[in-house]
Parts: sequence; structure tokens; C-alpha cells
Amino acid sequence: MGRLSIVLSTLAMVLMACKSEPTQPIASTMNSEMSEETAVAIYASGCFWGTEYYMKRQEGVISTTVGYTGGHVDNPTYQEVCSKTTGHYEAVKVEYDPSIVSYEELTRLFFETHDPTQANGQGPDIGPQYRSAIFVANDSEREIAEDLIGILEAKGLDIATEVKDAATFWDAEGYHQDYYDNKGGTPYCHGYRKLF
Repeated sequence: MGRLSIVLSTLAMVLMACKSEPTQPIASTMNSEMSEETAVAIYASGCFWGTEYYMKRQEGVISTTVGYTGGHVDNPTYQEVCSKTTGHYEAVKVEYDPSIVSYEELTRLFFETHDPTQANGQGPDIGPQYRSAIFVANDSEREIAEDLIGILEAKGLDIATEVKDAATFWDAEGYHQDYYDNKGGTPYCHGYRKLF
């Protein structure tokens, strides 16, 4: 009986360890006093699941939507984007409250949660749809993005991140939304490291 108890105890610990809980609360649940003003930022940094995972945990973020942008095909499917013929990037649209988190803070988080020096992919995900890019909506966003790239380059990093004009953003299929929170686990090609 003692041996069975040890086996069951060990099994229970393994099962608890395998159950993946987010390391931080989801940001939208932390922001009970949001202002009425919101803004949107669009980032591409490899697999959109990983980018979304970190963005939605930032205080001041209201919502995230994963999707496709920067290509030449209307309403592309995941399969079409993966064919590498549509020109799209896997991206995340981040709606946020600028009274709580600034565009610059979000853009710093973008840089610090992927490898902005890797061209044509991120980690093991290789292909044009996984390129690093910031899609800017105005001159202010462009200036912030370019200034941050300049800071990183001054530190000796060869930044591959592109700064591009915002283009039509197409929402990805439902099963891609909130992927890690729905399926469990953590990003396999994204992680935080301080760069600034």
C-alpha cells in the first residue's frame, strides 16, 4: 500500500506540473479602470501565438487579435499564408489604453520577446511569414520604432526588424486566437530578455 501511495503521489505531482497556467494574469483582467481612449499597434515577430502570449499579459492591453498583414491576397487563409506566396506576415493587433501603457513600452516589449536580429524567421519557424516587422500607422509610431532600432544597433545588434506602413489586417482563423491560453503551454520560439 505504501508503494502505491508513492506512485499515486508522484503521478499527481507530474500531472500538476504538466498543467500549464499562465505565469502572469491576462492583462485585460487587470485593467478595471480603463480610459475611454484606446489605440492599436500591429507587430509581427514570428509565430503570432508567442507574440500574442506576451502582449496580452502587459498591463494596459485591452485585447489582442492574431492575423495576417502586409500581403497582396484578400482574406488569406492560414494554408495560403504558409504557402509563402501571399506576402503576408503573421502578426498581432494589440488594442491598448495609452493612459496605462505607451506605444513605446509596447514596442520595447515586442523587441524584448523575440530575436529581432533573425532574418526570414524566428527560432525554428523559417519563412517570410515569420519575419520581424512593426506596422506603423503614423509618423509618431515610425519615429519611436526607428529610435528603438537605433538604440539596439548602437548596442551592436544587427536588427532585421522592418518598419512598414500599416496595411489591411486580416483576422486569423478562430483556433489561432488565444492559442496558448486555450491549449496550455508557453511559446516555443519567444521568450523575454531585457534589451533596453
